Amino acid sequence: MEKSLGRWQGLGIAALRWIVGLVFLVHGSQKLFVYHFAGTAGFFGKIGIPLPEVSAVVVTLVEFLGGVALILGLGTRVAAVLLAINMLGAIYFVHGRNGFYLPAGYEFALTMLVANVSLALTGPGMCALDNLFCKEKHPGPASSPLAA
Repeated sequence: MEKSLGRWQGLGIAALRWIVGLVFLVHGSQKLFVYHFAGTAGFFGKIGIPLPEVSAVVVTLVEFLGGVALILGLGTRVAAVLLAINMLGAIYFVHGRNGFYLPAGYEFALTMLVANVSLALTGPGMCALDNLFCKEKHPGPASSPLAA
């Protein structure tokens, strides 16, 4: 039963990775291809994000490339950490002052932050390129670093 549970966990982690990756890919694509760096920097400057020209490039590339990385399961833990930091910035600089609830609050950014922290802690799950390049496959409960 434990081996079967490990498979389901690996698939569940992969599903989380795919959807979170898709969300960031779409948001990064919008910044990159619709608003471009200049439009994103203009918005960032308007809302008071420091170094808006630099921040726009960094945020756009982290979201776009991080989304691709999560979807592929390539460099999952690094991408997830960078995306989690990105969400900390979004909460601190943009959404935190607007309360919890959407449309302007931080609930979505907080959800994405925790999803990325979870991926950073667990790894990519199943169906990930990371599994081709490292020995760790989607760990089950017995191989979890938090297992007793």
